[in-house]
Amino acid sequence: MEKVIEIKNETGLHARPAALFVREATKFNSDITIAAGGKKGNAKSVMSVMSMGITKNTEITLTATGDDEQNALEALEAFIIDQK
Repeated sequence: MEKVIEIKNETGLHARPAALFVREATKFNSDITIAAGGKKGNAKSVMSVMSMGITKNTEITLTATGDDEQNALEALEAFIIDQK
């Protein structure tokens, strides 16, 4: 299952927002990946998320596979929308 979301946060997914995003992702059992700009990484790894250099107005694709994949994607989408 996957969702495409546009980042609206002024700082993108760097430093603090990335750490908070990863904290939210680790609440779920599903394997979750994040992809943007031709790069793909583990959404449960701060280093992976930060190394992608995701800035404001970037479209990201979140993919989750597992027993709670729908809940994971909904929670992460809500988290990203709330980060303004």
